[in-house]
Amino acid sequence: MRAVFAREIFGPKPRAMSPKPSRHWSVALWPLSALASSAACGGGPPAPPFKPAADTKTLMQVIVDPSADEIWDSAGEVLTADGIEDLRPKDDAAWTEVRNHAVAITESGNLLMMAPRAVDGDQWMKFAQSLIDAGQEAWRAADAKDADWLLVAGDNLYTACVNCHEKYMPANR
Repeated sequence: MRAVFAREIFGPKPRAMSPKPSRHWSVALWPLSALASSAACGGGPPAPPFKPAADTKTLMQVIVDPSADEIWDSAGEVLTADGIEDLRPKDDAAWTEVRNHAVAITESGNLLMMAPRAVDGDQWMKFAQSLIDAGQEAWRAADAKDADWLLVAGDNLYTACVNCHEKYMPANR
């Protein structure tokens, strides 16, 4: 018994269905493929020469902690001997101050992702990203001058801080 091939039944394959591109297209696409492969192989510009100066502890003490405190101290209410004190910013200058601290929190998340501060490429990066997200939320709330939103953003900031500290600062447990 003899094998029957599809070309014997259906005839030769039409030229338009040929899997090989014509030489015309190969020549036209070659420069694009060379450009793509050189970019993928590191042919682009060199990475910026970052030089982190502060360690994680210093970054926390000098930027993150004071900025987080400013956000937390600008949202909600507290009960004092004189009654309930509204903590929301009272004027444009106070809202700008909160916004500036939110920007510092946001960018601190990026600084925490840089070597040598980044402890690992997994949880640490996720926690740093949650700090960025919380900072951006506080930033948007300050830009909108929305005290209720700032309170929620402050809570999300607190959660981001606690989650990271539980994993990477065992002495705080």
